[in-house]
Parts: sequence; C-alpha cells; structure tokens
Amino acid sequence: MEKFEVNILGCGSALPTTRHQATSQVVNIREKLFMIDCGEGTQVQLRRSRLKFSRLNHIFISHLHGDHCFGLIGLISTFGMLERTADLHIHCHPELERLLTPQIDFFCQGMSYKVIFHPINPSEKAIIYDDRSVSVETIPLRHRVPTCGFLFCEKPTPNHIKRDMTDFYKVPVCLLNRIKNGEDFVTEEGEVIPNSRLTTPSDPPRSYAYCSDTVYLPRITEQIEGVDLLFHEATFAETELTRARQTLHTTARQAACIARDAKVKKLVIGHFSARYDNEDQLLEEARAIFPNTVLAQENLQLTIQPSVKEG
Repeated sequence: MEKFEVNILGCGSALPTTRHQATSQVVNIREKLFMIDCGEGTQVQLRRSRLKFSRLNHIFISHLHGDHCFGLIGLISTFGMLERTADLHIHCHPELERLLTPQIDFFCQGMSYKVIFHPINPSEKAIIYDDRSVSVETIPLRHRVPTCGFLFCEKPTPNHIKRDMTDFYKVPVCLLNRIKNGEDFVTEEGEVIPNSRLTTPSDPPRSYAYCSDTVYLPRITEQIEGVDLLFHEATFAETELTRARQTLHTTARQAACIARDAKVKKLVIGHFSARYDNEDQLLEEARAIFPNTVLAQENLQLTIQPSVKEG
C-alpha cells in the first residue's frame, strides 16, 4: 500500500504556549511532501519529525494570520542555506506574495532556487494542484480574513496482476499495463478473458480534509463527505461557545457534529486555545458526538488506511 500520512508539526492557536507549536502539518503521499500552513517554529518541528526537506516542494497556506504563516520566511531562508535547487511552490492568498517578496529580497539574496507563488481564491472551491498521485481542492471557510481548507484526494492506482493467471493465459508483457488499467484480454483463439480473472482490485483511493480557523459551517459536510480523515479546528470547549462565535472559531462539539454529519471515518481536532492546561475536556465533548476522535499533538503521525470494501 502506498504511503499516505499526516504529520502534525503544530496544533496550537494564535497565543504561543510551552505546550503547543503554531499550526503546521505535512502530508506525505507516496513520498511527496505537502506542507499545510507554516506557523512560527515550523522548521524546527520539521527537523524533529525526521521528514526529508528535499521532498517538500509545495506549501498550502489557509489564510493570512501570523500563526499560520510567520514561519515561512525562516523556512525559505533555511532552504537557501541548504543550497536547495528545486523550485518551492507556495499556494496562497495573493496578498502573501506582496508581503513576502520584500523579505525574500532582503534576507535571501542569491538563493539557488526560486519561490513561485500560486494565488488562490479562498472563497471558491477549486482544484489548485493536480498530479498523477493526488489532487488538492480548496474548501471555502468563514473566518475573520479570507480562509480556506484543503481536500487531498488520492488518485486510484492500477489493479494488481495475478501473475499465475497471466502466465496461464500467456498474456504478453507488453499488454500488462493495459490489463492493470482494466482491459480484458483476447487470446489468439478469440476467447475473451475478463479482467477480473487476471487482476485483483487495488485499494480504494484515500482522502484527507483540513479545516482550520472557521466558524461552525455545516455546508462543508457535502464537500468532505466520507473522507478517511478530517482535521477540524476545535479551539474552544462548548462552555466558550459565545467566544467561539465572536472570534469565528469552532468548539470541539461542533467539530464532531461536522464529522458525524459528513460521515467521515476519523476526526482529529486541533488549534487549541492557550486557555486549556490540557485538552481532555475537548476530547470528551467531541467523542460524545463522534467517538472516533483523537487529539492532535506535536509530531503525531496519522496513517490513512483505505476504507474497508463492502460486499
């Protein structure tokens, strides 16, 4: 099974604490690394995670609050000192390029690689990245500044060849790729051998949805329905519901309602307010609604398993 992992680098909210780092994650899909948000201290957490810097080529920024992007200039500078040569692609609100370019020009002169900005519209649902392994789509959210989440959808992999059957029917090697992709085989005598006799189905494609910094927004359940893993902010407990509404954040109970209504497989909550000495209250509230909930924590690695096939 190909790798699909989510690595939590930081899961705190805006106010720094000694318990949590600012928001950042790395999604590892088939050994390609994609960073989501880059709060202060992210590059140190990246070191601790033992993820390979060289495999990180795309960064997705959900919105322009400091706890989600203050770590970018430091990371860009470090990449320069490491003599990186591959382009670094940053997918973000257009304003971030205007803000970062003067800092790059001042602090990172003579870099051996290029930083390429890809503007996104956080208010629109759109595919902003696509390759042979995965597509990334924006999830419009509602916060104090333009904000979006990101939906990572794995591409299907070819079927698995039954070597004994292809040998039995003398399938030429040159046709194996076509057989993997679903074609039947016709023997020299004209007999049609159905693909199901020659292959076994590949694992179902997996998906991950990231929703941070948003007011409770039931409309997103349609877009994220059935995802294998959902990260949803849970800044506050239900006792702070008024504060959550004022700041356009979500409670743990509300995050669990989103997970339940979207029929996701697993929920991880994070972006915790600094007011909590521990997050047990948040976890209990969420699990009362959606039992398959876990707490985000620094350097937690979540492996996304394929859904169990029915029938």
